[in-house]
Amino acid sequence: MECRAIRDPLWKHIYLPEELAAALTTPDFVRLSRIRQLGPAELVYPGAVHTRAGHSLGVYEIARRILERLELRGADWITPTGRISWYAAALFHDIGHFPYTHSLKELPLEEHEVLSGRIVLEDDIARCIAKAGGDPHQVAAIIDTTIPTTDPQTLFYRRLLSGVLDPDKLDYLNRDAYYCGVPYGIQDTEFTLDQLQPHQQKGIVLDSTAILSVENLLFSKYLMYRSVYWHKQVRIATAMMKKALYAALSRQLVSGEALYQQDDQGIHRLLQAIPQGAFPEIVLAQGVAQRQLYKVVAEIKFDPDNSFHRQLENLQLRNEAEEQLAQQLGIPAPHLLLDIPERISFESDLWICGEELPFSQSSTVFSSQTVASFTGSLRKIRVAIKEKDNLHNTDKIIARFFELNYN
Repeated sequence: MECRAIRDPLWKHIYLPEELAAALTTPDFVRLSRIRQLGPAELVYPGAVHTRAGHSLGVYEIARRILERLELRGADWITPTGRISWYAAALFHDIGHFPYTHSLKELPLEEHEVLSGRIVLEDDIARCIAKAGGDPHQVAAIIDTTIPTTDPQTLFYRRLLSGVLDPDKLDYLNRDAYYCGVPYGIQDTEFTLDQLQPHQQKGIVLDSTAILSVENLLFSKYLMYRSVYWHKQVRIATAMMKKALYAALSRQLVSGEALYQQDDQGIHRLLQAIPQGAFPEIVLAQGVAQRQLYKVVAEIKFDPDNSFHRQLENLQLRNEAEEQLAQQLGIPAPHLLLDIPERISFESDLWICGEELPFSQSSTVFSSQTVASFTGSLRKIRVAIKEKDNLHNTDKIIARFFELNYN
């Protein structure tokens, strides 16, 4: 099969079959080159300007290496069609992704995996997959787990694409660390890949000697969340875009369909086109575009036993709480926001051979208590406002607000 060599700063030469490489010029894939992988993280890490397109190529390369290792170790159920479908699923897994990283994750929109599954069935990309020898419908079913399937090979690929040691994480942790200039996400990728063993039902399994590979990845994930993904300023910029978009969607000033095909700049143009009188929340999106972020005036450790904290995980209830607190502070509601990081897991059910246990129950240092402490140290409720000048007793009012709502 004739391949095109693409130079990548992480994985060096990536060899992509010409038929799949033809899809890189389709409008859907080109859009990914205009979406930054880490959204507003460049406000903190100026080098973080890498794109979803570059990440997608990296995931393809790691997926190719994973399957190569598994076939050498006995995965004899891999068919030529399944192999190409797997490559395509890795390459196009993010093709339906929204701009601004996960700003839109809580909004009432379709999951990006569902959109990706739909896009790979459209004429241009489906034709490229078929010409390469893959099955577009199998590709869609690998990416979008809501598509019913009983095909053992498709289910095998699903487990490979979404797991602890999946190609997505192995690329984004390394790639994000590289472009941010931090060491925390770096993985010993070749060592990790050499530890993988195929299992048709479980996807991959590991020998107990390879537990450190999983530990390294999980700890790297924790450090990257702490230092990059959930950095205070990155969180606030993300929350500002989320609040602006939620307001526009709630008032039917924009539709979900209008958001699906946007890139980082297009989403700003879409919001700017709304008459300002109908959309005072435009100040939030403008602040992000002009790098004028809201100021954090309070941080409260998220308490899962506090029912008010749990209520704030609901975007509508959070919006109502923002309006109440803004009123008590005497500022316009669009000038205040509450940010709560979503729930995240550091647990793993990856099967450890020899010990005959899932990773979380094996001889790992990642005990349930350790995992809980990781999550607990990361999740903080933050109160941020547009301007804190001329405000009095802010700390007391916010503290009182949370005390009165404590249940």
